[in-house]
Parts: sequence; structure tokens; C-alpha cells
Amino acid sequence: MAYPFTLPELPYADEALEPAIDRQTMVIHRTKHHQAYVTNLNKALESQPELQALSIDDLCARINSLPDAVKTAVRNNGGGHWNHSAFWTMLAPPTAAGDSAPSANLNAAINADLGGMDDMKKAFAAAAAGRFGSGWAWLIVKSDGKLAITSTPNQDNPLMAGVADAIGTPILGLAVWEHAYYLHYQNRRPDYVTGFWSVVNWDEVSRRYSQAHG
Repeated sequence: MAYPFTLPELPYADEALEPAIDRQTMVIHRTKHHQAYVTNLNKALESQPELQALSIDDLCARINSLPDAVKTAVRNNGGGHWNHSAFWTMLAPPTAAGDSAPSANLNAAINADLGGMDDMKKAFAAAAAGRFGSGWAWLIVKSDGKLAITSTPNQDNPLMAGVADAIGTPILGLAVWEHAYYLHYQNRRPDYVTGFWSVVNWDEVSRRYSQAHG
């Protein structure tokens, strides 16, 4: 993905993730919120030709060295674009998600680094529920190759240097902004997190894990 950035199409129908994520939420989330990040990111880069050649990954990774005039706009909107573009691919309709499973290598890493699938889900749920206000919960691959659970505020992500203990390669993420779940779950964020596991695209998560290990 490079400038001018565009809103990606979903790899499934808007209603395909029901009942975990309803159609109306998907439409509003992608065509309103995500589109706004894309529009505002492109606007911020209009006067920055030297930055237009950078991918969205590079923009996030270099966030602290960007010009002050656009740093905040790129952090918020570039982060929002990266996070959502990745998020859509990490999801799959319940039947497809149910047919997928972590690869052997990823499953072994979950067992070794996070105490197994059940413990990993508990830690992930705690990160999602414990994120005050808006943000994201993440399963990441750290620089040492080990898995970790973390969360980030707002539209920050683990690619951005200096985000607390969240530095690493994200392989699974969950938006915990209210617009991601409030129409269906209201204030029941833990229920949203529980529903999320039924639509995780483990094939994509495994692919990202393999890619992170080069």
C-alpha cells in the first residue's frame, strides 16, 4: 500500500461475520471510519512528496522521525489505515474460521511462549478489556521471535517505535473502539471479544507468523 492510499475491499460480504460482527457495524466501520482515515492520511501527505513514496508499513515504523507538521496526522490516520487493513484480513466467516487452525509452528509457539491456546485467549481478552478508552489488542512477534500479548491506545500499533512494550510484528489484532462493537454489544466489550474468536482467520494469522520469522 502506497500513496495515494485507498480503501481495501473486504474478502467477504458485509454480513458474512454474523452473528459475531453484524452487517451494519461492518459497513459503518469500514466505509465511514476506515475511509476517513484513508482520506485524511492522503490529505496529510499532499504536501510531503518525500513521504509519498513510503509504504504504510514504513510510515508507521518511522513515525517518530516524520516532520512535526504531519506526524500526528500520520500517526492517527496512517495507524488507522494500517490497523484496519490488517484487521479485515484477520477475520473470516464463522464456517471458514472454524475450519482454520493455527499452523503447527504457530501452535507450538503459543504453547511455548503463552502457555497454550486457552491462556493466550485469556491474556488477549484481558488486554482488550483492560485497554482504557479506545485502542487495540494485539498478538505480536517480538524482535527475539517470541510471541507476546499487548495493547495500544487509539490508532497506534506495534510497528511504531516507542509505544510502551508493544514493539513487534502484529499477527492478530482486535479493534476495541466503541464503534467496532457498540451497535450490537453496547457496553459489553468482553462479549465482543468472546465473539471475535469465532471469526479469527487462523490461516492469515499463521501466514503472518511465518512471514515474521522470515
